[in-house]
Amino acid sequence: MLMKRAILIILDGLGDRPCKEFFGETPLEAASTPFMNYLAREGLCGMMSPLSLGWTPESGPAHFEILGYHPYYNFYPGRGPLEALGTGEKIKEGDVVFRVNFATISKGVIIDRRAGRIKDVRCFEKDLRMEMDGIEFILKAGTEHRAALILRGENLSSQLTDSDPRKPNRKPKKVRSLSPEAKRTAKVLNKYIERVHKILENHRANRERKRKHLLPANFILLRGAGTYKKVEEFERRYGLKACCIAGTGLYKGVGRFLGMKILKVRGATGGKNTDLHAKFKTASKATKRFDFVFLHIKGTDLYGHDGDAVGKMNFIQNIDNAMRILSKTKALMVITGDHSTPCSIKDHSGDDVPILFYGTGDMRRDDTLAFGEKYCETFGALERIEGKDVIPEILNLTNRGKIIE
Repeated sequence: MLMKRAILIILDGLGDRPCKEFFGETPLEAASTPFMNYLAREGLCGMMSPLSLGWTPESGPAHFEILGYHPYYNFYPGRGPLEALGTGEKIKEGDVVFRVNFATISKGVIIDRRAGRIKDVRCFEKDLRMEMDGIEFILKAGTEHRAALILRGENLSSQLTDSDPRKPNRKPKKVRSLSPEAKRTAKVLNKYIERVHKILENHRANRERKRKHLLPANFILLRGAGTYKKVEEFERRYGLKACCIAGTGLYKGVGRFLGMKILKVRGATGGKNTDLHAKFKTASKATKRFDFVFLHIKGTDLYGHDGDAVGKMNFIQNIDNAMRILSKTKALMVITGDHSTPCSIKDHSGDDVPILFYGTGDMRRDDTLAFGEKYCETFGALERIEGKDVIPEILNLTNRGKIIE
């Protein structure tokens, strides 16, 4: 029996709601996507709830479910450790790690949670590394405004709340302890945040940004505290030698945490300007070496958060054009999103996302006409599945499924 290989393409925040710009169609439905439409017509489609119907997921838990680690909360280490792993930084047992947003505040109020989408924060790393009250603070830059903050010391706890209110025009929150053991960690961490604010206010990089009429990155917002723990690696769990292609730290971190080989791609920025053709070329070549290729594209989510429906549509069209590179692959292709990011609300929602499976040979087909929310929902033979169903279906369609006795 021939065992096929598979490519899982996750278009972050792909799902959307009807947009007035497109007379009631979503950006995916309005986009010209002849290649994905062909795959949908010749494949098997449906709608997918990353967690469960109506639940609004963060990207981390959604990816764990889709990649076959269900229920996610038994495996997910928190956003922080994954961000740190995505930078290539080694995490030690006992470290507490946060995801960081460099932000702009004025008179104590958040003006922009992403500091005008600053392109690079590596210039701040050295100045923000310090020891305070027995805790070492290590900041590692990620992509654009993102970073990871590692706390290293004795008797630390990750039972901490976020300082990020998730919305602008609000004051940053104080980090609070969720257990008696975390009180010291919270106290010193709040002290560190204030110290960082003072350093950033007068930092040479921010003086230069102000001179250019750009928003200064003068504050850090923290979320997703966690500690590192080992889990069963993807290859051992599913018998698939796997690789990860991503531009953003979180998704590289997910791949590294699950034991996948991280493939470097020149021009893969994790932003709107990422080199889509380079990513798909790398994926095409990877199918010759790996059983499973996890390819992540972030831009769809960014346009959703910006409320830019036209930009999201155009980016989807660019993806479709670049994806043609895979037209000759014999691997099973799976295309979906990790959640919906409707342009109308500029945030994640609990709406299902479309999903398609396409493979050559004896795979079943359905009557889906095109790849879009209404088509997959109306004609998709899969109807509605959940994230936890994706890997079992991939194993089935690649002839790798195990008989349950």
